Amino acid sequence: MSLKYNTKQRYKTIQGLRSFKDTLPTEAKRILGKKGRIFNETLDNWKYLVGENLFKVCYPKSFKSSNKIRGSYLNILVKRGNEVDLEYSKKYIIKKINSYFGYQVVDSIKLNTFDGQLNKVKEISPQTATKSKHIKKIRNIKNEKIKNSLIELSKLFKKK
Repeated sequence: MSLKYNTKQRYKTIQGLRSFKDTLPTEAKRILGKKGRIFNETLDNWKYLVGENLFKVCYPKSFKSSNKIRGSYLNILVKRGNEVDLEYSKKYIIKKINSYFGYQVVDSIKLNTFDGQLNKVKEISPQTATKSKHIKKIRNIKNEKIKNSLIELSKLFKKK
């Protein structure tokens, strides 16, 4: 493989076989990196992290990382009537998540209640799949295949 310099989107590129991550434009990498690995790993291992009983009544909604003003927190949706169970399990969940990642990832947990079914998933259109500022950036991508695959990826991400 040889290195190629002076390209428009990145300083160096590798000719030959590349991973999908290396083929993405830098703007798309920033969009995908916003949520990060922590939220996806938490979603994938939620049943292990909270246990069987809490798994049936709650799921993570979002993760906000720390900054200079506030610490990082995990936002959890809880089925109405089960808030007390999750409130008592907060410290256990924080400890379990931090031990899973191996460092201090979550400082606190915020609870939001909801009524209805847990498994209810709405149909997502490309317009509502991502935030409007990210849709504008995705529309600026010239390659149609990458543009369509990013929209499909955002639909899947929203369904989780």
